[in-house]
Amino acid sequence: MDTIRDSDDHGRGRRQPHDDEGVHDPRGSHGHGHGGVWTRVKHALVPHSHDHTEAIQTADEATSVGIRAAWISLAGMGTTALLQVVIVWLSGSVALLADTLHNLGHLATTIPLIIAFRLGRRAPTRRYSYGFRRAEDLVGLLIGAVIGLSAGLIVWESIRALTVQRDMTHLGWVLAAALVGAAGNEIVAIYRIRAGRRIGSAALVAEGQHARTDALTSLAVVLGVVGAWVGLPWVDPVVGLVIAAVIIAVLINSMRTVVRRLMDGVDAGTLDLVEKTAAAAPGVVSVGQARARWIGHRLEADLEIAVDRALTVEASHGIARAVHDRLRRHVPHLDRASVHVNPAGVTPTPD
Repeated sequence: MDTIRDSDDHGRGRRQPHDDEGVHDPRGSHGHGHGGVWTRVKHALVPHSHDHTEAIQTADEATSVGIRAAWISLAGMGTTALLQVVIVWLSGSVALLADTLHNLGHLATTIPLIIAFRLGRRAPTRRYSYGFRRAEDLVGLLIGAVIGLSAGLIVWESIRALTVQRDMTHLGWVLAAALVGAAGNEIVAIYRIRAGRRIGSAALVAEGQHARTDALTSLAVVLGVVGAWVGLPWVDPVVGLVIAAVIIAVLINSMRTVVRRLMDGVDAGTLDLVEKTAAAAPGVVSVGQARARWIGHRLEADLEIAVDRALTVEASHGIARAVHDRLRRHVPHLDRASVHVNPAGVTPTPD
């Protein structure tokens, strides 16, 4: 049995995935202008369509994109949260407090995500022979814990506000902070989601979806301000409870993805793609068992192929190499592939 195992560190860019975890590549094309500050800023922050297929060539480059996205979004979320902390202190708005706690939760989870990305760059060791990229998936559990804690605090404060009368002041500032928070969170969400899809990181995409929920909840704060203006102060804590419910919904969705990856789950279409790609290679008689799993934001695949039993070892090895190269070109985010060659008509020995 001949085995080919290699990584994509010298591979070419490939199309991106579309899986049940929301990590996919939205296609599109547009030109680039080079005039004006806004054009340059937009080009720096928003991944472009040609980047999706050409820029991500190695695992190390994908990690660099993830780290850069995390740092840039951290700065944006931090600025938004600091502004909202000041307004919460002045106004006493529970809905704005809920939104601010959610933003601060992002700050508490982004740093570990950056550490996990950096840890994933370390070379495998004798003890950790698959490397350290699984740290990214473990950070996903921490993100879920922080999201759950923020939801609990919001529920607590909202119930207190419903039972104890609290007058909201500086309504104009609260309204302004809510609108700024919505805009800031949406910008961060777009950047994180696009960067996460670009490199195949479920954790980064989940963080982006979390930020998008923040944008929606910031807009919900506006309802609390309107309620205070028309003499309905109970609207503010009720909006806080609604925000908590939305956060819990995001938590459930995010944790479903994280747990699936920790359990080596992939989209059903992934193995179909691996098998069809291998079967189309010249010289392949049939494709046997195929497996794939995510480790961080990279995929590993393992499959068996059958070739003509009359072929020499060298010829069989060439077919396995061709299969390996096809997999690297056509399977999104594939980092390593093991291709096991068996003579046709011979049942492989079970593991």
